[in-house]
Amino acid sequence: MNQVLITADRVIAGPSDEVTVGGAVLVEAGRVTAVGAAADLDAAVEARVPRLRCPGATVMPGMTDCHVHLAFDAGPDPVGAVAEADAGELSAAMAERAAQLLAAGVTTVRDLGDRDALTVALRASIDSGAVAGPRILAATAPLTSYGGHCGFLGGEVGTDEDIRARIARNAAMGADLIKVMASGGALTPGGPRMWEAQFTPGQLRLIVEEGGRHGLGVAAHAHGSQTIADCVAAGVRTIEHCSWRTAEGIVHDPAVIRRMAEDDVAVCRCVSGDWRLFLDQMGPERAKAMAEVILEMREAGVRFIAGTDAGVPGARFGDYVGMLEFFASLGFTRREILDMATVNAAHALGLADTGVLAPGKRADLIVVDGDPLTDLNVLRRIRHVFTAGRRAAGSDAPTHDGWHRRGGRPRRGRGGGRRRGIILGRG
Repeated sequence: MNQVLITADRVIAGPSDEVTVGGAVLVEAGRVTAVGAAADLDAAVEARVPRLRCPGATVMPGMTDCHVHLAFDAGPDPVGAVAEADAGELSAAMAERAAQLLAAGVTTVRDLGDRDALTVALRASIDSGAVAGPRILAATAPLTSYGGHCGFLGGEVGTDEDIRARIARNAAMGADLIKVMASGGALTPGGPRMWEAQFTPGQLRLIVEEGGRHGLGVAAHAHGSQTIADCVAAGVRTIEHCSWRTAEGIVHDPAVIRRMAEDDVAVCRCVSGDWRLFLDQMGPERAKAMAEVILEMREAGVRFIAGTDAGVPGARFGDYVGMLEFFASLGFTRREILDMATVNAAHALGLADTGVLAPGKRADLIVVDGDPLTDLNVLRRIRHVFTAGRRAAGSDAPTHDGWHRRGGRPRRGRGGGRRRGIILGRG
């Protein structure tokens, strides 16, 4: 049958202002087939369809982490951990990190730089059901200058022909998008400084054009203020970090910000759960300037999307909500924050089949204990996770939840204990 009716105190269908109190979601064959009042759907759906009743909970779209590095271990030496790792051991570690993200309620991730296209292989394993994990969008090797930021991942290019060849190779390996290290970064010893450009404006335009020729959008790592302007002019889809750095400090351009909003260029600030320590290290003046430019972008209508940069030093894979709390500290509303993690992220990533709960969409959803519109910490209390209709192993509910069939007793497993669930959407 591959059906289940999930009922809860509320359903946030997405965007987050669409809330059904006493709601329900009907899932069939990996898709959402109906969303509405629990009483109405309970009466309309056949009695033989299993019910997953979740009192005190909220059903909402699964969350998206728009910036992760599954090949990195979040330790102090990610370069050594990736460059020197055995491929088999690294693949196993990446699968475990993907499982951590799924357990945190993240049903889609965009991996923005790995080694040897290992995320493509992991994506295939997850899609086949061989291993559990979130949906993966893979960038494979990011384009960077020779000796540049994250060059150890294999994406170093110099000439226009190098750029064309690297993009064609990434596409052939199964990349879902192109990642370009448009500016320097802090991760790579000896590389360009964070505000220094790694590509000319003409090369950035070429990268966007070549990516488009292969049907791939471009995500640009860009810290430098001029580099951000060049990336927006080139037509990238998302700006990663977008920290507006110069040699003198944080300097932003309101005209560039307006164009970002007009051209629908989304910003992923890449904030990990240790953001308080990061702000302390920045110092009060730079932290204040950073907050002000984020709020100015928000006021101008720039679309923000949620991403943790999980895998870089200190950015743990299981602490997704810590990143959301950073935006709450700046005054973003909970509705804005939930949309960053769901519908806005799906839009920016070009995913038309997820981010909201509506008939025909993928059944990527989570059940959380409480109401995230009143307390973001609720998002740490995951009861159930579904990806394409499959219930993730280990997302069993507390004893007051359970699978029910109308008019019948709960099923029991071989050992006499109550069965807590079924796997949906197989085959």
